[in-house]
Amino acid sequence: MDWINDQIIRLAQSSLPPGAELVMMENPPNEYAIYPQDLSGDGVPELTVVYRREDELYVHILQYRHIGWMIAASAKGEGYGVAELTAAPVTTRMVNNLIINWRTGEEQTRRAVYEWSPLGFRNIVPDEQSLETRAISLYPGSEKTITGTRWGYINGIGTMAIPPRFDYAQDFQTNGLAVVSAENGNGLINTTGAYFVRPIYSYISPFSEGRAVVIDDKGKYRLLNDSGDLVTSKGYSYMADIHDGRAMVNNQQADGKTLYGYVDRSGKEVIPLRYEDASDFANRHAIVKVKENEYALIRHDGSKEAEFHYPFVGVLGDGLLPFQQTANGKYGYINEKGTVKIQPTYSTAFPFQNGRAIVNNAADFGSEYGLIDTKGNLVIQTIYNDITSIGQQRYAVGKAIDPDQPYLGSMYAIFDSDGKRLTDFIYSDVQPYRKGLASASNGKTTFFINTSGNPAPGYPQFEGSGTLKLEDDLIQVNIDQRLKYANRNGRIVWEPNNVIPLRLPYLVREHKYKPNKDYVVYYPSVEGIADHAAQERLNETLKVMSQVKPIPGDQQLGYTYSGDFNVTMFKKNLLQIELDGYNYPTGAAHGMPTQVYAHINVANGAMYALKDLFKPGSNYVKVISDIVGEQIKTDPKYDYVFPDTYKGIMPDQPFFVTQDALHVYFEPYEIAPYAAGFPEFKIPFSQIMNIIDERGEFWRSFHP
Repeated sequence: MDWINDQIIRLAQSSLPPGAELVMMENPPNEYAIYPQDLSGDGVPELTVVYRREDELYVHILQYRHIGWMIAASAKGEGYGVAELTAAPVTTRMVNNLIINWRTGEEQTRRAVYEWSPLGFRNIVPDEQSLETRAISLYPGSEKTITGTRWGYINGIGTMAIPPRFDYAQDFQTNGLAVVSAENGNGLINTTGAYFVRPIYSYISPFSEGRAVVIDDKGKYRLLNDSGDLVTSKGYSYMADIHDGRAMVNNQQADGKTLYGYVDRSGKEVIPLRYEDASDFANRHAIVKVKENEYALIRHDGSKEAEFHYPFVGVLGDGLLPFQQTANGKYGYINEKGTVKIQPTYSTAFPFQNGRAIVNNAADFGSEYGLIDTKGNLVIQTIYNDITSIGQQRYAVGKAIDPDQPYLGSMYAIFDSDGKRLTDFIYSDVQPYRKGLASASNGKTTFFINTSGNPAPGYPQFEGSGTLKLEDDLIQVNIDQRLKYANRNGRIVWEPNNVIPLRLPYLVREHKYKPNKDYVVYYPSVEGIADHAAQERLNETLKVMSQVKPIPGDQQLGYTYSGDFNVTMFKKNLLQIELDGYNYPTGAAHGMPTQVYAHINVANGAMYALKDLFKPGSNYVKVISDIVGEQIKTDPKYDYVFPDTYKGIMPDQPFFVTQDALHVYFEPYEIAPYAAGFPEFKIPFSQIMNIIDERGEFWRSFHP
């Protein structure tokens, strides 16, 4: 907190009682636990001061009044130190709460949330109760613009509080920070919308135990604290989230071997990278693979509690660990001493949780899932297509839609942990319980269910398939790939726009096509073109390009398809629309994305191809091919291109334009791995002006 200067420190010290001293914080390290922030809602910052007196911790609030700075509120602290100190609106949207992570043990903290009201200054999180309240009542929402889809945040009454300027926006977390995407990176913003961490990372995970995993510009995993500072001195090939004060990390060695170890919250390697595999810590224990046919249960300090000489040992749960007695053999369970408690009879066995474990009895990678207790007794017969624990001692149990094609998916019923079926197999999707409710869908409608498995009375239902999330003020409605918000009565208080104004009289209107629960397309139409016949022809072409085509309504498809669009540029008369699609064959490792661009002249409804940009007779194919080939050869960022696959561009090569450049791109797998997406090459117009048709209609549509 580099805004805390000497003057503020002297003010804090002058407020201490005799014999007291200021407490130093862990994060940021070597800084006093002093925090200027408006906690009263009057727009003027108060000063939070944490101090120690006679080995006890205290916190008080200094407030400026007309006679000077006064102690306006105080409370006794907890533990023996301060891990973190921050503020965010928790109990109300209008006023910040003080949030302190008190250090209560070597690896334990307790989060206190203080409410300052006429009732006094008090911690509103009772002992042993976790903080589940949102940090702030701001919710991500999108808006389509002439430069693509932009994300911002609405408040609890549906008003855009943080303007839509991000490429993507995630939920605010309990520390008052949210991950956003912008400028080709990911960063963190605070509740005012200001950057807390600039968007310099390719990935930022949700915070866990006050830490977030990030991927830096070198592709390395690092650990970030919620002061925005990196705490790891080096990067790793991979890093998991913090659990029990430990994050599992691995690095690939020079010989290609990957070794695993652990870092603590400070980023220090507390357990060296020496294992062939490793799991997350839970209850201060983790399973690691020492070498072939040797696993170990290790303690928090890395010492071994037990060794197991088996081909496989899985994660500890309820005192039992799944294991294989022989290589490629059946799975059973051993206890922490290595004694076999449930004989290896299963083709798959998952860790125990709350006295139950999901197992599979099918051979040849089939699906015959059931549920057992800690003695190996079947609670739910091993006859189902899949089973998922959804909390509240409930399970979503799936029966194959088509038993001959189980990969097409399931319809789900709700079972309790005693194996009692509470509902019929009527749900196409069920999410985990949260606040006693679970989001469920039957493919046509989405709603909340209670722990009986039935639609929860008093809550609305929404047409379409997707998920619901109960927020503090609103219901987040994520249905048919659109995010909107409703109040508890079901009235929509905010939804994304379906009209994109260009300039009068032109606009782009969004339409939805959903003939089947597994097929949904959002496609554009253009309005305002003077030639109505040309406008109609254009819009029919856009429908075809968007994959709006006859699809059977009640038939189970062997794939899912989603389509959407973005306006990526509108300059002068040129409207450029990106049309995206994703076809996922059910059961496949991944789907196949598609991407095409429509280049439209709104003055006459004409659409342009790549050749229309160049002078008639010019050999644009060779010119562009040579430029792209040179980029592949000389630019290290194209190292991923498959050797000898690039043979030049096609006359109708996919492309788009920006203000100053032509961009050509290739389909996945065409010249590069699937993970590379659509390899794109930028050719500045200045480099090819000699072949551009400056008098041509295409060029003049977006140039003077």
